[in-house]
Amino acid sequence: MRICLLGNVQVLEAGSLEEAMRGTVNAPDVLLLDIQLQGLNGLDGIALLKRKWPDVPIVMLSSDAAQETVRQALERSAAAFVSKAETADNMLAVIKQVLCKESGASAFAGTCDKSSAQPLLTPRQFEVLDLLCQGLSNKVIGQRLGLTENTVRLHASAVFKSLQVTSRSEAAFVARQRGLVS
Repeated sequence: MRICLLGNVQVLEAGSLEEAMRGTVNAPDVLLLDIQLQGLNGLDGIALLKRKWPDVPIVMLSSDAAQETVRQALERSAAAFVSKAETADNMLAVIKQVLCKESGASAFAGTCDKSSAQPLLTPRQFEVLDLLCQGLSNKVIGQRLGLTENTVRLHASAVFKSLQVTSRSEAAFVARQRGLVS
């Protein structure tokens, strides 16, 4: 197990689930779990990690962002899913979002603010929301942002969940009402 410090955050890196579970005594604040691991894969390993640390949120990381893969990760109790195709800033935003949600705060502008009523969205999700509010289709949004339609659908679904809505028109209404888009 490799340990390094990033600012005031201690980062522990393990090459397998066995190494991570054997080497860490205290519960971490968050687990970033890759699907492709040596030995037991990340999807199957979620149950083991949840048994050892039931209250620790797991952020699943994968280059396979297929809807089925995301669904499986979330069904198995992952707190969030991040594609390896995302930028480092977007990945960090998701991790901060999960940490803020676990602490009872909300993430906005990259910080935790207990009094903020803003939804928990990554920068990419804000971009998708803005284009959704312009009435663009997933195909056109994908072309504008350089994403596949499937990836746009995943972002839109996350936006709907965060805004607690079920349709594009509801999302647009709520986003405008809250001043998230102009």
